[in-house]
Amino acid sequence: MSSLAQALLKRYARSHEGANQASLYTLSRILHYAITVVAILVSFHVAGIPISQLAVFGGALGVGLGFGLQAIFSNFVAGLILLFDRSLKVGDFVELDGDTRGVVRSINIRSTRITTNDNIDVLVPNSEFVTKRLVNWTHASEHRRIRVPFAVGPDADKELVKKAALEAASRVPFTLSMEGRRQPQVWLEKFGDSSSDFVLAVWLTEAAARRNSAIRAAYTWELDTALRKYGIADSPSQLVVHLKSMFDLSGNDAVEAFRGAGTHQQRSRESNKAYLAPEEREILSRNDAKEDARLDMQEDAEALPATPPSQP
Repeated sequence: MSSLAQALLKRYARSHEGANQASLYTLSRILHYAITVVAILVSFHVAGIPISQLAVFGGALGVGLGFGLQAIFSNFVAGLILLFDRSLKVGDFVELDGDTRGVVRSINIRSTRITTNDNIDVLVPNSEFVTKRLVNWTHASEHRRIRVPFAVGPDADKELVKKAALEAASRVPFTLSMEGRRQPQVWLEKFGDSSSDFVLAVWLTEAAARRNSAIRAAYTWELDTALRKYGIADSPSQLVVHLKSMFDLSGNDAVEAFRGAGTHQQRSRESNKAYLAPEEREILSRNDAKEDARLDMQEDAEALPATPPSQP
């Protein structure tokens, strides 16, 4: 009977493309448990065992729970909580303590099966999801943003760096959009004598949001290609520290003086003129981090309930 009910639900899901798969899965599990309980009660009735006799069995079961079945019972209850609470559902991409990360494939009586991006199935006791920290990357939305850090030389032109980073994002097919509220952004997080540290913040497509490591590597690859295209050097190595005392220069200037090619700042000014028109530089000079923070605060303010006017 339980198998028949689940087969009917699967047939319904195949014939209705807009059906909520997670809700159908929850319904199938609840039907399975309900039919199982009814079947057990009917079996007792057919066998002539009075239901009142189950009280004795219940007492024995309570003793068993105290000595060894407590973990199994808690996992069963936790599984029911997950099915009804909806904080975790089949298809969600989750992360647990211990660096376990993957897609929820099934929620069973004792455990939940998670499949990692390396196609490894991990069976996690249901109680872990109720009592410990859980990061659900796709609970409210299928889209999320990643931040890819990278560093360049201290004399690099930030507008040119931004242009290269945005071109890199446009070449990766996992970028959600190059326009609007969720377009890629380039933030300058820190700068100093040795490097300027940037972050490429990108909203991902639904499929890409579930593959963190490979996606981050894809953007890093394109970033390196774009920075090399525009002649933007990465942060200087330890060689610069030793050359600084020889030439009284720092950063890439020390390296280029050692090579006899002039300072990096002089060459950077000349190359930037060829790469950036004044109109393009003005557009690229927008502070993405400031704009992102402003829009976030605006959305938070709009989400708050309106405050009623005070009565005199």
